[in-house]
Amino acid sequence: MKRPRTALTCCVLALLTAGCGIRPTGVTSGGTAPSGISDTMRIYFASDRGLRGVSRPGIKVETFMAAYKLLLVGPSAEERADGLATFVPSDTRLSITSHQGHVTIRAPEYTSGSPQDQSTGQLVCTFARAEVLLHGTRPDKVQVTLVGGDGRAGPYQCQQFLSR
Repeated sequence: MKRPRTALTCCVLALLTAGCGIRPTGVTSGGTAPSGISDTMRIYFASDRGLRGVSRPGIKVETFMAAYKLLLVGPSAEERADGLATFVPSDTRLSITSHQGHVTIRAPEYTSGSPQDQSTGQLVCTFARAEVLLHGTRPDKVQVTLVGGDGRAGPYQCQQFLSR
């Protein structure tokens, strides 16, 4: 009975002294930690799984209309192949204003019949992101209201369209 116990003790001691086999290294730098909000514009497109934001790195957005033009260009060929589309008609006339994180989109052709559809979400989320970049509003504080030919819809926040 003594031999199995001795063998087990030897095995445990061998494992403890062997360690994991990885040799220690010096301290390595992981670079600067991320901070603040990314300054990249995101455009929101529709898909069969709901809205998806797509970054547009290197593109500086200085007005709401610049963001709108990016939305109208639509997804790239690769993004279309991945199932993304835009439901915002290219002939939609808009005017966008902002005051203290409240964005108002005036679109005479807009109808409030289906306010939670993906085209509304595309507008809300794209212009909410533009508001963050243009005026430094916290993303969770941006509210977007649509004013159309048949009345007002909103205010909305982008996460209402992303959490479905």
